[in-house]
Amino acid sequence: METQHDPQPEKAGNHSKKSRHAHGADDMEPLLEPFYYGKSLTDPIDTARDKWNLLPAFLKVKGLIKQHTDSYNYFIETDLRNIVKANAIVHSDADPRMFIRFTDIRVGTPTRVNESADMHHKTARVTPNECRLRDLTYAAPILVDFDHTNHSGTMQRSKDVCIGRMPVMLRSARCVLTGRPNSEMGLLNECAIDPGGYFIVRGQEKVILVQEQLSKNRVIVESMKGVIQASVTSHTANVKTKTYVLLKKDQLFLKHNSLNEDIPIVILLRSMGIQSDQELLNLVAGGDENYQDEFVVNLEEAHRLDVFTQEQALDYIGSRVKADRFGGASYSAPKKSYRQQAVEKLANTIIPHVEVKDLDFKPKALYISFMARRVLMAKKNPKAVDDRDYVGNKRLELAGSMLALLFEDLFKDFNRMIRTSIDKVLKKPNRTQPVNLSVHVTQHEFRITQGLERAISSGNWTLKRFRMDRAGVTHVLSRLSYISALGMMTRITSQFEKTRKVSGPRALQPSQFGMLCLCDTPEGEACGLVKNLALMTHITTADEDDPVRKLVFVLGAEDIASAGGMELYTDGAHIIFLNGTPIALTKEPKRFLDGFRRFRRMGRISEFVSININHSHNGVHIASDEGRICRPLIVVENGRSKVTARYLESLRRGTLEFDDFLSRGLVEYLDVNEENDTNMAIYESDIDNFTTHLEIEPFTVLGAVAGLIPYPHNNQSPRNVYQVCIIRSFR
Repeated sequence: METQHDPQPEKAGNHSKKSRHAHGADDMEPLLEPFYYGKSLTDPIDTARDKWNLLPAFLKVKGLIKQHTDSYNYFIETDLRNIVKANAIVHSDADPRMFIRFTDIRVGTPTRVNESADMHHKTARVTPNECRLRDLTYAAPILVDFDHTNHSGTMQRSKDVCIGRMPVMLRSARCVLTGRPNSEMGLLNECAIDPGGYFIVRGQEKVILVQEQLSKNRVIVESMKGVIQASVTSHTANVKTKTYVLLKKDQLFLKHNSLNEDIPIVILLRSMGIQSDQELLNLVAGGDENYQDEFVVNLEEAHRLDVFTQEQALDYIGSRVKADRFGGASYSAPKKSYRQQAVEKLANTIIPHVEVKDLDFKPKALYISFMARRVLMAKKNPKAVDDRDYVGNKRLELAGSMLALLFEDLFKDFNRMIRTSIDKVLKKPNRTQPVNLSVHVTQHEFRITQGLERAISSGNWTLKRFRMDRAGVTHVLSRLSYISALGMMTRITSQFEKTRKVSGPRALQPSQFGMLCLCDTPEGEACGLVKNLALMTHITTADEDDPVRKLVFVLGAEDIASAGGMELYTDGAHIIFLNGTPIALTKEPKRFLDGFRRFRRMGRISEFVSININHSHNGVHIASDEGRICRPLIVVENGRSKVTARYLESLRRGTLEFDDFLSRGLVEYLDVNEENDTNMAIYESDIDNFTTHLEIEPFTVLGAVAGLIPYPHNNQSPRNVYQVCIIRSFR
């Protein structure tokens, strides 16, 4: 057995802990002694004794339920403002001069219901345990600032007006427990090791389970009953809608529920300014003769319908636009022409996540032509059809995402009720008192409060505006054991109907390795549909697009708006997609990939931004959206792991933390799609010249519950599933 030596204390000097973190990786050498546990600091590490220290360091920083609190914090700090900004103005139909404009929104501190109006009252605050004992809802007031007109037409401003109460997640940024040391938890009658991440509604502890959905703003190619179609679910602050490009009788059509009938793809592209037949052909088929032969029939269809110009195409589409169901326009407004309706529908409703600036439809035309090309590729090669069960095509909706959808629906309904009540007063012929618009804002606060409480309490997310009707979104937190509570916080539910006897969604996917627990799933009809996160996984929240977009062009990519159809599909050319939207073009994808990862490891962009190359349709995909499952892996360069014994010694002494490993480029997060571009080794002895990453610990492929099973690799798989149920109940 190897002799262990006590590590010597660090050398004295002027290096503080803060200055050590500011040093580069090469500056760590003089800070540490040259020997660690009796061996050189540059020797390969002993996995069983050393490398596993990264696991508790990760859990100390992230924790098992950190994704829940991160998602909720992002919702109350960012999503709330985006929703209000997109629906800021409430106009009166009876008098256009009277309006309310919301300028800001925020969530206050948890208070009791009868004292919510007095935010500065010292006894107004409430603790989670008091809400449990008194069957209250642990919630905080939603405060808004808004400008409004008065009866004389002048502007007035109101601040800190309560429009409802938001349930507060325990241990989130708004919770009274956040930031308090463990020694104070007992004074608040709270458990010091309770993870939080749940709500207290009407005295019950409720968990919003992680929901599994298909990716938003991504093209998914499917073949259903012989019909090949490319679909994209667009998700913006204003609109949630789905658009299809499908192949019927060898012709391409665009399908959307706002149109009375399917629109030929050539007419749609022509309405966006792509007028010549040659340009249309190049945009979809490029120089490939096989695709050109497939696409020519669409040009013939446009000629048969006598649509040759952009104006004719707009008239054709405008005559097939349905009337808006939720339109808030005044009855006295002039009726729009067919061309105006078509332009508005194309800009704001059809694929709305691709923005149209200054009536420049070129980016949206490129997106639709790419969808059409994907359909032709699937017709030519059936293997080009996407797998709906592939984890890279899925996104996980956390509590913040679900509450954002709910609040957006309630806030739009709240605005509608304000408009109705204002119009009711303004339409009175003989008013005895001047109109005060601020009164109408506070009259309907019960709408948002009751809507949020009812949804979390019952678990039913019924949103008619978004055609969503989900049941069982929330469950009562299992308190059978501590492990049982942790297991419920990491549980993932699918919207797939459990009674259907289909094996595809239930099967164990290779893409689930390291991301989802291989054993933790219930037996019976929900087997394979209810899953659990693995131990070191993290679910991302949305990152800003602007820094990523700037970095793309810094690395030498060309703007796709200036590229023609022949340039898009030449040999070696790869289209760069940011969150599913084409933005640039590169002819050196490998060099671009390496440069992008180098900048990420330097900390120039968020560590959760992923990049990968899809060789099947020559695309470089960059993702910074929310809901992606990712996990940390050790970086390997030149056949050696970048995490050596000297860094692990610093980790053991407390001079480095897990976040320092990320900032120094020693460890990085990879999602499922980026793992396709990597070559991972399980142990250091498996590293060769082609290895790019090293696993931190092999047992982290299991979850928090299944990881307690002794010797699981010696059991039959069903035995591990049964053992998980036993651990949840009795440990």
